[in-house]
Amino acid sequence: MTATLLPFPQSLQPPLPTIEGNVDYRKMRDELRRIEELLTQSGAEQQFIRLCLERWLAAREFDQDVPVKAQLNFQLQSRRALRCNILRTYLQEDFRGFAARLADSPLFQHFCGLSELDKVVVPAKSTLQRYAHWVEKSTLDQVTNQALHQAAHQPKELQLAKALDLEAAFLDTTCLQVNIHYPVDWVLLRDATRTLMKAVQLIRGQGLRQRMEEPALFMKRMNRLCIQMTHTSKKTNPRKHRRKVLRKMDKLVGSVSAHAKRYRHLLDAQWEKTEWTRPQAEQVLRRLDNVLDQLPAAREQAWQRLIKEEPVRNEKKILSLYESAVRVVVRHKAGAEVEFGNTLLLAESRQGLILDWELFEESAPGDARLVKRSVERIEKQLQIQIKEVGADRGFDSAANQERLRKNKIYNGICPRDPHQLQERLGSWKFVKLQRRRSQTEGRISIILHNFLGSPIRDKGFAHRQLAVGWGVFTHDLWVLARLPKRKSKRAVAPERLAA
Repeated sequence: MTATLLPFPQSLQPPLPTIEGNVDYRKMRDELRRIEELLTQSGAEQQFIRLCLERWLAAREFDQDVPVKAQLNFQLQSRRALRCNILRTYLQEDFRGFAARLADSPLFQHFCGLSELDKVVVPAKSTLQRYAHWVEKSTLDQVTNQALHQAAHQPKELQLAKALDLEAAFLDTTCLQVNIHYPVDWVLLRDATRTLMKAVQLIRGQGLRQRMEEPALFMKRMNRLCIQMTHTSKKTNPRKHRRKVLRKMDKLVGSVSAHAKRYRHLLDAQWEKTEWTRPQAEQVLRRLDNVLDQLPAAREQAWQRLIKEEPVRNEKKILSLYESAVRVVVRHKAGAEVEFGNTLLLAESRQGLILDWELFEESAPGDARLVKRSVERIEKQLQIQIKEVGADRGFDSAANQERLRKNKIYNGICPRDPHQLQERLGSWKFVKLQRRRSQTEGRISIILHNFLGSPIRDKGFAHRQLAVGWGVFTHDLWVLARLPKRKSKRAVAPERLAA
């Protein structure tokens, strides 16, 4: 279903104030203005609104006549969602902090299309959170590819000095770390106690009470046991003391679980007596159920590892009570032998643009198995022909060497065989690709720390995947905004025309 966009009504916007003597502000202002130009000139903004509108109209298929006012409002909200998400990712702000900065800055209001002569209506943090989940990953991929395709094939439309070079791809993988506690087994018991007792406090605050000690006392006892656990390494027999403290923790968690179950049933049966609506009560019930369902397995895991001293298989290991899609990623990096999160594949162009990415919910396959699927996605989505591929030795395999040779793609992947590597170092082209490939490590650091956050704060794999999409799109716009612009032709002097 192809949607027809309605023209936006033009509103008068006040001019931006003139700021002098602040180089950093001028640099940010120029970058945001350039990003705004790229959004409109590449057609990415129009495509984003159209894709959102098509999905919105498909959901209202039974409504024969959609009011014009409703469609205009949805288009306006879609454009604001696009620009607010780009700016929030660019600034690396949370929803609350970004809402405050948006209300305080005329530059940010102008970029997001919020400034008007008579009033300025700034979205609240809850609205900004809805904007963050406004579209799906596939929509963001299409919009990102539209901007890259336009910059590669029609650079004049974007006022670029020269077209993008998308014929070379440099691959690498990293770990997108998740915002969780370091997964120590007894820490899971501490987290469970705090979550359950805080939920019980909420229920008791609504007037639903049963006989039990104050929830704060259970959290206080657990905190004391945690302190004792951290000091067991200083004891003469640390293993004995760890087991002793863990038994006390397990007994305390058993009492906490019993109280939480009783209050869970009490709230489910008598929620009408509270000031909550049913959805608000269900929010607390889900919070309780999430921990209560995993608590037996977490207790068994702690018992098996600390008391029995037996290993737990990775597929059965609980790393966090709040994030299920977290994996153990062994990177063998300095200072990070093991990381906890999801494997992220990135493919970079010569000019630093992200051509392709993939975030893995389950354990990622070997790097060598990612080359084919990444190259095929790039060629299909950007409608180009990859001519060179560069990567580290983890991506090398006999199958990849044969596949790249067959497809007439220059193989710049570092070979695993030392003799083959010594032979290939005699090629200037291979050395040049390997030297450029080393810069991808820096690009990964820029993406993780300046556009995604390390660790990323989005909860749930679907939200993390969407956050990566916004991060990649914003990063590519930022890189395009920093590329040299096409020089405009100078106007011919009148006296020269007369001559």
